[in-house]
Amino acid sequence: MKIGIKRENKNRRKKPGLVSAVIVAAGSSRRMGGTDKLAAPLAGSTVIAHTIRAFQESAEVGEIVLVLRQGAEGSALEGASGCDKLSRIVHGGDTRTQSAYAGVMACDPEAEIILIHDGARPLVTKEVIRSAVEGARKFGAAVPVTPVTDTVKVGKDGFADSTPDRSTLFAAQTPQAFRAELIKAALQDAVDKKLSLTDDCAAVERLGMHVKLVEGDVRNRKITLPADLALAEVLYKEMHP
Repeated sequence: MKIGIKRENKNRRKKPGLVSAVIVAAGSSRRMGGTDKLAAPLAGSTVIAHTIRAFQESAEVGEIVLVLRQGAEGSALEGASGCDKLSRIVHGGDTRTQSAYAGVMACDPEAEIILIHDGARPLVTKEVIRSAVEGARKFGAAVPVTPVTDTVKVGKDGFADSTPDRSTLFAAQTPQAFRAELIKAALQDAVDKKLSLTDDCAAVERLGMHVKLVEGDVRNRKITLPADLALAEVLYKEMHP
């Protein structure tokens, strides 16, 4: 993966148990009707600025690595203004897996825990970040989840084929947290095999590793459609009255 920008920051936190946060923001925003969702305005700032700030303000995180598509550096750097934990900006690949791998490999070699977060989840809380880090420290890998409240159907040839037990279903969120050596090996294997995974935990699960489920937050939604941006504005105001 090609490195676009490298910023060395001598002031970022260096300590035993370093946690690096990789923010993946290399998508094309195809479903946003031509709007760059990461540069879209949200509560007086931009989506990516709120996402970066969440990790800047987390006591657990010592370093932030941004993964961007070519040409998106300007808005991201503007959103990262005042962020002294930002160490590197790298360019992503053609798939989510390639982009996550680029970010993970750009992390400080001393990192013990690596978080991977969707840049389009600007309302992630300190509590969710903390739970993910603690889960990874104890179990090797952790994912914040929320219970699925709708009944889910498995489809086949245009018909409902089965109805899984809803109590066993959870919606995965980010940041997903891993011991550094584990996620590096898992993503390396996925990239070598040219796999395109929508979820970073899937790379670890392929190696036979169990991922701990930790408590997520229903407000930690991913902005995918224009309506999601409007909802994020409402949720932000509720979270910051």
